[in-house]
Amino acid sequence: MCRPVGDTPLWFKLAYTGFVAVLVPFYAAGYGMANFLWFSNIALLSTVAAIWLRLPLLASMQLVSVGVLELIWTVDVLAGLVRGGESLIGLTDYMFDAQIDLHLRLLSLYHLFIPWVQLWLVWRLGYDGRAWWAQTLLAWAVLLLCFFATDPEHNINWTFGPGGAAQDAIPAWLYLLLLMAAYPLVVYLPTHLLAQRLIRWLRRRASDDDRTR
Repeated sequence: MCRPVGDTPLWFKLAYTGFVAVLVPFYAAGYGMANFLWFSNIALLSTVAAIWLRLPLLASMQLVSVGVLELIWTVDVLAGLVRGGESLIGLTDYMFDAQIDLHLRLLSLYHLFIPWVQLWLVWRLGYDGRAWWAQTLLAWAVLLLCFFATDPEHNINWTFGPGGAAQDAIPAWLYLLLLMAAYPLVVYLPTHLLAQRLIRWLRRRASDDDRTR
């Protein structure tokens, strides 16, 4: 594990926890409890535990889980702004849907900052190299739960098809198996390797700066 720099400041813990405390009831009322199964929402909530309990593994898992995906969300929503409300891949279409309450869409802007919060948090607490396989196990459990217990119309974590709708080109069980392989191999492993290198580089830069003072 990369050695930690130190704990996060109290003001950050209070501000982050306060934001989550505001978001949860609005999301629950507006989207329903199943919406919290989205990996981004799992990351948002579990980070509360990571910062208060100082859990490098949990923080590292969430960086692996959503670090790259949230950057894709950011690109998609910015493209939607430029294109007059038409996103590139449909990931952020709901942000331009006037039928969804404005306060819900404003709260969803947390997607813009959560990858940077995760990176900073891991830099503070340390990166745990077990994050890749631990997040893989968690993701498999979540995907199975989504598959068997949620409505395909909601397509949480794209469990039933890429984009906003369920696919019917191949059997649903086969698509699920492919998705369970794609998340750890296509998303988590590259993010894990990149995070390890990036944290080490940031630590070297910080050490060099300290020596030059």
